[in-house]
Amino acid sequence: MSSSSVDNDSGAEEETIDGTAADNNELLNGSGDNQVEGGPVGGHIAEMLREERDAASPAPQIGNGVNHYKTVVTTDNHSDNGIGESIHGRPRSPVESILSNPDDTPSIQGSVLSSPGSSILPSVASRPGISSPTPSFRPFDRRFQSRLSSYSPITPPRASSPAYLKGHSRQVSVSSLLPDSGDTDTPSPPWEVVRWTKLKKLSGQAFSEVGRRNFGVPTCIAISASIVLGTSKGIILIFDYHQNLKSIVGPGTKAVESGAVTSVAISADHLVIASGHANGSIFTWEIAKAARPFLHIPSLDASQMLNRTLDGHFPNVAVRHLGFLGTRHTALVSADDRGMAFSHLATRGMGVVARSVKSTRILGRYPNDVSVKTRKPSTVLAFAPLPLGNVERGTDTLGLTAMLTPYLLVIVSTTPVAQTQHKAARPKEVAAHSAMSGCLAWFPAVKLKVKDPATGSEISKVKLVYCWSNVLTVLDVDETPSSDKDKPPSLSFKPRSRWKADEAIVAVQWLSRSVLTILTITQRLIVLEDGTMRMTEAFDLVHKHIYHQDLFSKQLHNLVEQLDEEDPSMHGVVADAFYMSFKAYKSRMFLLGFNDISVGTLSNWADRLIAMMEDGDYIGAIQLATSYYTGDADKLTIGLPENTELRHSMVQDKLLEIMTASLKFAFGQRQKEPAAADDSHFKELALACFEACLSIDDTDFLFEEAYEWFEDGGSEGIFLETLEPHILEKAIVSIPPSVVKAMVTHYVTKGLESRLEEMICHIETATLDIDQVTTLCKQHNLYDALIYVWNQALGDYITPLIDLLTLLVPLVRNPGYFANGNIMEDPIYGVNALKMFPYISYTFTGRVYPTGELLDNDMALNAKAELYWFIFSGKNVEWPKGSTRTFLTNPNDNHEPSFPYLRMILKFDAPSFLSALNEAFEDSFLNDTPDRAVNGGSNRDLSEERVFGLSVNRQYIITILQEVMNPNDFASEDTIYLDMFIARNLPKFPQYLLLSGTALHKVLAGLCNYPGEDLADDAQLSVEYLLSVYHPPDLMALVPLFKKAGFYRVLKSIYKIDKQYNKLVETYFEDPDDREGVFDCLADCLRARVGLTKRQIKDIHEVIEVYAAEFVHLDPVKAATSIESYAPSLHETLLDSIQHDTELQYIYLNTIIEPGTTEDEEQSHKQSNAFLERYVQLMCQFAPDHVAKFVESVQASDLRLDQVLPYMEESGVIDAAVKLMSRDGHIRDAMDRLVQHLRKLEAAILGLLHPTEEMRSMQSSEAVDSLLEALRKYSNVGIWLCQGRARTSARRPLPSARYKKTSLKAELNSDEVLWLDLVDITVQITRNVGASASDLDSLGQLIDSKELVGKLRLIVQRTFTALLTSTATPSPSGIDLSFLRILRAFLTRASVLSPNLSDLRAVLGSIFSAYAYEESILSLANRLLEKDLFVNVQSASELRQRGWRPRGSTCEGCGRRAWGPGVSGDVFGQWEAKQEEEVKRRKERNLELAGGATERGKGRAHIRNVSKNSISDFSSKGKGNGSAHVGDGQEQVDGQDNTRVRDLGPLVILACRHIYHQACLEEMQAENGSSQDLQDGREFRCPIDG
Repeated sequence: MSSSSVDNDSGAEEETIDGTAADNNELLNGSGDNQVEGGPVGGHIAEMLREERDAASPAPQIGNGVNHYKTVVTTDNHSDNGIGESIHGRPRSPVESILSNPDDTPSIQGSVLSSPGSSILPSVASRPGISSPTPSFRPFDRRFQSRLSSYSPITPPRASSPAYLKGHSRQVSVSSLLPDSGDTDTPSPPWEVVRWTKLKKLSGQAFSEVGRRNFGVPTCIAISASIVLGTSKGIILIFDYHQNLKSIVGPGTKAVESGAVTSVAISADHLVIASGHANGSIFTWEIAKAARPFLHIPSLDASQMLNRTLDGHFPNVAVRHLGFLGTRHTALVSADDRGMAFSHLATRGMGVVARSVKSTRILGRYPNDVSVKTRKPSTVLAFAPLPLGNVERGTDTLGLTAMLTPYLLVIVSTTPVAQTQHKAARPKEVAAHSAMSGCLAWFPAVKLKVKDPATGSEISKVKLVYCWSNVLTVLDVDETPSSDKDKPPSLSFKPRSRWKADEAIVAVQWLSRSVLTILTITQRLIVLEDGTMRMTEAFDLVHKHIYHQDLFSKQLHNLVEQLDEEDPSMHGVVADAFYMSFKAYKSRMFLLGFNDISVGTLSNWADRLIAMMEDGDYIGAIQLATSYYTGDADKLTIGLPENTELRHSMVQDKLLEIMTASLKFAFGQRQKEPAAADDSHFKELALACFEACLSIDDTDFLFEEAYEWFEDGGSEGIFLETLEPHILEKAIVSIPPSVVKAMVTHYVTKGLESRLEEMICHIETATLDIDQVTTLCKQHNLYDALIYVWNQALGDYITPLIDLLTLLVPLVRNPGYFANGNIMEDPIYGVNALKMFPYISYTFTGRVYPTGELLDNDMALNAKAELYWFIFSGKNVEWPKGSTRTFLTNPNDNHEPSFPYLRMILKFDAPSFLSALNEAFEDSFLNDTPDRAVNGGSNRDLSEERVFGLSVNRQYIITILQEVMNPNDFASEDTIYLDMFIARNLPKFPQYLLLSGTALHKVLAGLCNYPGEDLADDAQLSVEYLLSVYHPPDLMALVPLFKKAGFYRVLKSIYKIDKQYNKLVETYFEDPDDREGVFDCLADCLRARVGLTKRQIKDIHEVIEVYAAEFVHLDPVKAATSIESYAPSLHETLLDSIQHDTELQYIYLNTIIEPGTTEDEEQSHKQSNAFLERYVQLMCQFAPDHVAKFVESVQASDLRLDQVLPYMEESGVIDAAVKLMSRDGHIRDAMDRLVQHLRKLEAAILGLLHPTEEMRSMQSSEAVDSLLEALRKYSNVGIWLCQGRARTSARRPLPSARYKKTSLKAELNSDEVLWLDLVDITVQITRNVGASASDLDSLGQLIDSKELVGKLRLIVQRTFTALLTSTATPSPSGIDLSFLRILRAFLTRASVLSPNLSDLRAVLGSIFSAYAYEESILSLANRLLEKDLFVNVQSASELRQRGWRPRGSTCEGCGRRAWGPGVSGDVFGQWEAKQEEEVKRRKERNLELAGGATERGKGRAHIRNVSKNSISDFSSKGKGNGSAHVGDGQEQVDGQDNTRVRDLGPLVILACRHIYHQACLEEMQAENGSSQDLQDGREFRCPIDG
């Protein structure tokens, strides 16, 4: 960035130093190759916008990286239909609108007449035949809402406004091509984001064949007031902005001998240029005197390199970066290929000879410097001195220079002395192994036209942008002035923002103070907004062929070649250099290409509007200009200031001119070609104009100019329909009378009266023609609008109600007018007349009808007073006041009843009116407060209606309603609602209402005699309300009435208060809606803390007995739980009540016997034996799998075998039967039953293997598997039975020895017989089934015979295994089982049953071969275990023998020698005695083991010596916790006296290797408070290490 980069900032925000940008317009306009001809609009508007574009410098922009045109012009396209379609999709009449709202449905009950012979008709809405909401009308639970109420939660949302339905046609605008979805390509806008211009004339001179031959190839570029090119032949070419070659610098001088120009710079005043060359030389030239260099700074010669008395560039090292410091022509900074940078200051003189230059090294080291550390390869990737701004700052005199190396950012000040100001390391966010690149650019401090909103300063901060690879950072420089004027200011550097690109950044420039342009390694240009770091534009520049060179890879090749894949800080490649080819100046970008030079400018807002107008898209131009005004578009990059006021002043006038020109052109085209006119286009134009005028808050343009264009063009309907949504949204509320008149005519003509009505209710009434609107509203039944106009324009609240009551006059004349029940189908009565109720409700609650807004206090007070006077004054009134016309409810009758208007309303719809009054009662207007008093002189200025209205209160209204709605004039279908009204409001306002007991008793009676079932719940709720404040003295006399009405909640409350708990429980049974509540009721009544008397408890029990069956059927689990907890004596009664429902009985008994909790087992068996037996009987039916487990948990005496055994056998629960019989001592019978059942299973398997013809279809391998599983299960039961028999035999007396001997020889004992039977049956089943299974293959069966036989043999094997286990273990009873005896008996029995034992041999052979295999496996496992055990024991023994070596030979406690040479006492002798004692103890132990094996259990057991001398503790809980006792020690008085004074005990060695006498250690631990651990054998802790 050049020293004049201050000019890059927006002219709308900052002042500039000079006006040199004027020449740029000719460059951009005169030589561009992409000019656009004028479009169809042309004229003044395009010229005006061009002037605006040329006058204002582009300003920064905020963007989002997507096409801005799309963002600006995309609309909310909620529907594919246009305005016409949306019109017809809305309700076309008040009937449709109001019937769609649940709150406006008529108050209808659908209940029957109170008595068949009654001659009094109910109110119209309550008559039969009129469908009503179900289950009841519930008038006091609703709140009235009008069709147009703005806050109704149930009003369906409006259709989308026509203003947002559809974009305009592409025939006129390209914006309609912008789709909503993100998967399609974004269309290009008619403008170019960056307008690129190729400098053809300049390129023809510099890049032509002649130019290349004469001057060389351009290698670098610098931009200021001139365009300066450095070439490969050491020549500098200077062009002006007319592309004229003004000067050729260098020919005939040493410059052309110094090699190619590798860098070029321009001074701040544009008078001097500097060039760096390939051989390390630097030249400066005055542009006006370019024949010879102004200053020459050569590289070091050979002698200077040896002595190093001066600083300077090495010879033949190219100067890659160059710049001037401040305003001086003789102060420069430069950097070269080798990573060295210098500042150069030339002294004043009378010519070149007299000048001397002092160079100072500011970065890097000389190659021949001796260094201890290995140097990393380095270079200067980016370099720039701070340019001057347009305001003086302290940094101007410091000569700040920023340098970027592969490792560091370094900022140094060069004057008065070189000093490092800031360093920053490469950020960690740099992508691993990415391309190495670096670039930076300064932006100086400038004076702002508008103060910075964040800091309030008029001067911006100096800032630096720098990039490493793909990470960009913005650094702010804060300047703190020094107290000493002679000292420079102190600087602080703060990184403010950071942004990551997708790829490496190779060049960066400030386009303005807030906009950055970035060039990436793939030649992609990105426009970035500084404040928010948003990417606003991005596009490719590959086609520009930007000049780039590989300048750094040679210097950094070691860094790349030594790439470590595991080191993420390393780079894989070094990017080419682009910094010398990409420059920015005065908001323009300059690109040096291989074959040309291009200049680019971001299109500003005026450019873009011109492009759209010239493209014919004036609607898009209006929308775009509107977004510029509101600030929705990116402001900075299109040249608009961030300040709102400045932006508005720049855009508003232009927006009005665009709209005027667009209207003129559109309607001019319509006049020329009326046949081609498209209404959709004019709809879009109208919408754009409305949005624009609302944005700039100028509706006068809409109605004074835009409307006239539409009216003259015959398209006022389009304008009015576009106006509609803005009226409904209250964006426009003031409409001129002429437009209102046209609107009325248009909507009435099209039959859109309901929409017209809605609009009228949103317009300020001051602009309306009252006579016209009211007449129209009456004519077309627009009563919402009529009411709104009367109320808001004239403050009259009575006339609208009279208009609505006039509709009811035919009903008063002929009460049977609608006897056929189709009144609600008539729009007059079904819709219009019903509007009186929401109107009354809104007015009584101080709201505007129909919008729902709140009235101001005075208006609300007057409105309420007028309506109360009109309805409750009790007489006919003259209206309008002062006229002689009296509004009569029945003009044909000379007699008017009292309260005629109230009667008329109640006769029409009593429930709805009472519902409106219910809302009115909640309003504070009816409170009897002192400020409403109208006595004395306060009522002199008030009208009659206001005086009366202010005196009305709730008590008065209730009294009048009771008088008017008497049974003689009103049917019970209507009076029931009055009773509800009174019952609900009395508890809410007890301080304002006072009713006699007689009146309240009548109310209760009326509520109990409700006319229809759908009103029952409302009536009961009303009774509950009333009884909460009214306590009748004869409440119990009302109980029959409540019972008849079915008010069970009321009855429950009464019984609970009166403590009639039996009736309370009975009421729960009678209440069909809350029967299950009886369980909670019982818990509340019968729990101990309630304190019921025995009589009360008995009464409750009697009720339960009466409803026993119903009680259990409600929920058997809850019923059983409740009775078990509170009335266990009733179990039998409840079970008897459900004796025919066995499943309920089972659930009931299961709940009380096995509650399924974690309680003790005894909890389950507290019931009587009869219950347990019945439970087991039912369990056999419903849960047979659980019977056996339950029987085991029950005591033998709890179940009678004869009661449960038949059920068990019937259900096949043989395992439970066997266990039960075994517990009763019938073991023989149990085995017989088990054998019998096993034979049944055998028969079933054989039947499946050889089925009959009828059973062939029923064959199933699953059935065989289930039978095999049953065999396994019951064989296990048999094993249990045999083993259980052996255990129970231990409790029987042993037979005599003589009997025992003879019985063993003669026959088997009973236990052996059991085993014999079990083994015999299992072997028989296996043999028989195995023989049958051999035929399966020949019969083609699906059952696997081998698998079947294998499973059966497994059962036999398991049985023999259990038998072997039992016979191998001595019996506690002394009766030993003999396996051989049982086997011999088994073989004998088998030989009798089957003389051929071949089948049996196969079964037994497989079994015993399996035993042999198992024996070999066990033997092998045993040997392996013994081997591993020996190794482990040997290792442990060696470790034990090794012991622990103490650190020293003295006790850590007393300091005496504990072991080793010189230890006191006869330690060795004691050790020998201990060893002898140990040997003796072993011999005794061996004798005991050898000689006493046969007499185990007799005599005295060996007691192991556990004296202190044998202590050996190896605990290892942390450091110092383990200990080992290795010997004894003792203390002597002196060497001559062998008397032992103190026994110090054995030695203790801890894991930390400290050694103590045990006595010393115990004393030390006692002192430390650890005496509780000093018992023998407990762990010790080292006092030193803890």
